[in-house]
Amino acid sequence: MGKPTGFLEYERETGAVVPPLERIKNFNEFHKPLPPKRQKIQGARCMDCGTPFCQSGVLFNGMVSGCPLNNLIPEWNDLVYGGNWKQAYNRLKKTHSFPEFTCRVCPAPCEAACTCNLSGRPVSIKENEMSIIETAYANGYVKPLPPSIRTGKRVAVVGSGPSGLAAADMLNKRGHQATVFERRDRIGGLLRYGIPNMKLEKHIIDRKVSVMKAEGVEFVTDANVGGNYKAADLMKQFDSVILACGASNPRDIKAPGREAKGIYFAVDFLAATTKSLLDSKLKDGTFISAKGKKVLVIGGGDTGNDCVGTAIRHGCTSVVQLEMMPEPPKKRSLENPWPQWPRILKTDYGQEEAIALFGGDPRIYQTTVKEFIADGKGNLKKAVLVSLEEKKDEKTGRRTMVPVAGSEKEVEVDLVLIAAGFLGSQDYVTKAFGVEVDSRTNVKTKPGEYATNIKNVFTAGDMHRGQSLVVWAIREGREVARAVDENLMGYSNRP
Repeated sequence: MGKPTGFLEYERETGAVVPPLERIKNFNEFHKPLPPKRQKIQGARCMDCGTPFCQSGVLFNGMVSGCPLNNLIPEWNDLVYGGNWKQAYNRLKKTHSFPEFTCRVCPAPCEAACTCNLSGRPVSIKENEMSIIETAYANGYVKPLPPSIRTGKRVAVVGSGPSGLAAADMLNKRGHQATVFERRDRIGGLLRYGIPNMKLEKHIIDRKVSVMKAEGVEFVTDANVGGNYKAADLMKQFDSVILACGASNPRDIKAPGREAKGIYFAVDFLAATTKSLLDSKLKDGTFISAKGKKVLVIGGGDTGNDCVGTAIRHGCTSVVQLEMMPEPPKKRSLENPWPQWPRILKTDYGQEEAIALFGGDPRIYQTTVKEFIADGKGNLKKAVLVSLEEKKDEKTGRRTMVPVAGSEKEVEVDLVLIAAGFLGSQDYVTKAFGVEVDSRTNVKTKPGEYATNIKNVFTAGDMHRGQSLVVWAIREGREVARAVDENLMGYSNRP
């Protein structure tokens, strides 16, 4: 805890945010940290709550409450309050592999579960975490610590997203030789090409990867395992293989006219922008441009919001975002009590920017696309939207969203971005290794385990659990490392 009466004496304070109309001029991060003295006061707000739900990481009503990594949040809040930054970093890294990532991109289930959130405003846990890790880098607390003894065991990690990186980091610390294979040109996976620069600047990834390289982790890029790298070769050359390739199959919209030019998956749009930004600062023209276009984003969630923010930075003339489900309430309902994740209306950075630029919220609820209309050259020119209503299926009892007859309307649109989520692993990888998949195309294991049906082949992250949060991917990466270690050595000393 922090100061015993801190939550009564101090109000929640977070760092400044660059105003929307200013920040859309570039792709830079736009959250500014508090000065250290004021951040220490925020650590003081952590109360002696008895049961720290913030670090519990348990499921209530199908939703996680608290941190899935079980971070020792009250402990390092107290250390922030006392200005013990080095010790705070030491406590943070006990349970966490990459706080420099989560403090930027995590939706903070820890804060939603904070006891102060029951009748007030939660402790600023996420910004406290950022202050700890950035202070640690600034003061040289983060430095390469290669293992003193090597085991002689070699592990291949396929995929360099958060789960793959976490697994490689933990296995290397144990003394195994971890080699990460990434099919793209740069390390990072989802962190690199799935999350826009304004949420996570890529030098943050490079900084951590440099530390991991100095500690002995090997990285191989342009290595498409199942393509130009044979799965059989990896299984012969390494003692174990971890598949951490993410949930890479974007969910499609099957509507008439889908073949029109100008319809893209959100992941391709976002990845192309980031690659061009890194290669040439968007001067090479290789990305999918939204400049001067009327943009329609299909799907809510983080990816849909990222598309809105990115399209605005390109210079789109308008942007509309479709949400299939009803608009959430502005306040918690009685059926959604604390410490459950709050199912309430949230306006994210992209939507804030659309409101500031175009004068209104881009989201249209209970709506989807019925048809795409192209011109004589096959270029997208219009979309037919239809309203949805919730109805109960008499056979299954499930409630589904169905079209409302006669509610169709046409809108002009030049660019459609499909942000409808992801369906699971890609079969050219799973077939190459011969691993079983479930009905959702996630790699199958026993509940709570990470070993596949193929000897010495393991899996973790979104490829294992389906599309989820970065913090869950990191947890799975750490846990699969322990499973591999036990398999190799007969026991594990990994946390």
